[in-house]
Amino acid sequence: MAVSKKAILVVDDNQEILIATRMLLKPHYQKVVTLNNPHDIASTMADQEFALILLDMNFTRDSTSGAEGFYWLKQIKAIDENAVVLLFTAFGDMSMAVEAIKQGASDFVLKPWQNEKLLATVANCVELNAQRQKSKKLDQIAQLSLAAQNKPFENLIAQSSAMEHVFQTIEKAAKTDANVLVLGESGTGKELIARALHKQSLRSKQTFLSVDMGTIASSLFESELFGHVRGAFTDAKENKQGRFELADEGTLFLDEIANIPLALQGKLLTAIQNRMITPVGGSKQIDVDIRLITATNVNLYDMVNEGSFRQDLLYRINTVEINLPPLRQRQQDIPLLVNFYTKLYSDKYKLGSKLVDDKTMQSLVDYPWPGNIRELQHLVERAVILSESTHLQFQLSKNLTQAQPLQQLPNTYNLAEIEQHTIERAIKDFKGNISHAAKALGITRASLYRKMEKFGV
Repeated sequence: MAVSKKAILVVDDNQEILIATRMLLKPHYQKVVTLNNPHDIASTMADQEFALILLDMNFTRDSTSGAEGFYWLKQIKAIDENAVVLLFTAFGDMSMAVEAIKQGASDFVLKPWQNEKLLATVANCVELNAQRQKSKKLDQIAQLSLAAQNKPFENLIAQSSAMEHVFQTIEKAAKTDANVLVLGESGTGKELIARALHKQSLRSKQTFLSVDMGTIASSLFESELFGHVRGAFTDAKENKQGRFELADEGTLFLDEIANIPLALQGKLLTAIQNRMITPVGGSKQIDVDIRLITATNVNLYDMVNEGSFRQDLLYRINTVEINLPPLRQRQQDIPLLVNFYTKLYSDKYKLGSKLVDDKTMQSLVDYPWPGNIRELQHLVERAVILSESTHLQFQLSKNLTQAQPLQQLPNTYNLAEIEQHTIERAIKDFKGNISHAAKALGITRASLYRKMEKFGV
């Protein structure tokens, strides 16, 4: 029988019991920790995660009531409400067993025990712990995945030569665990590339977890990625697993990686290198096994030169680099995408068959698509809903289909005033879309927000 990697904690004031229990369990479990003083339980649990805690019911000489065991059981549950606890005593009876179960114990064993029976009970309790952890993990993954359930489509739709190299790279990289960096403009389908890598990988049957770093407040980055323990901060009312732990054995996709604050980049680098994390407010390290895929629409090499992105982190995440071409360089794919979305939204809204005539399709092919596939998707959806005939009509942005007069710059050499004017102009031109404005300005969305706050924009 293989030795389990799970850790077990045994708490008893009788040293002979501790030795006997350790000798019995050690051939079956990799780590067996023993304590003869229950006051050390809290500090020991803070340093190590245990699949099972075997707890004596009585610690005071001549005590047979079990009250001490119930007290320490309550303390353990206060530290970790999901802890699996097995109580044992030489003075048990049925009423004490029933009360123990009511108060959260998983089982009750009398001393002296039969070795085979104790091993079976311990194995059942360890399995119970595994099921609880899996259930908790699945619940959190389900909550995080709600937004992803309505993805327009999951398969890559392309036949252009511009995408051929992308497909070749995916095929080669997918079967490895190499970290992948996906580069491309906003709306080009970077998450679809990440999902394609996962589907073709050896981890395809495990979790794929996507995290948009651009939507997470900087103060919550560490908690979201690495988790936190109860009491770590004001709103931390219970232990919470971070995205690294939730994606264990699967694939973790960090979109908008450029938004990670410089102060946290070192911790991310350490987690990637050591495959180990420490939750906020905790001290015990947790092993994680993930395949990391990251993406950004910002030039990370420029950020490295500016000192806003760590060079060693860049080299760690870009073992394989995929450059995703913008839609304007994939004109051959535009009719495919238009027809796909036309059918998708016609079926979704039950509006019957819709068509796009050749002249309209050519205008779509010639359009520069600054918002890439995401813009095309929304434009087709709107056309399907609003078109009164079977032939779709599209309202393309005029300011992108004809030359624009030059904007008058402020009559000043003051760099701050020029910068403010440029930011205001970019936000206006892109109709308040901060992501597009930031890209046009060549800075990250987080940097743009800081400059907007600085200038009161």
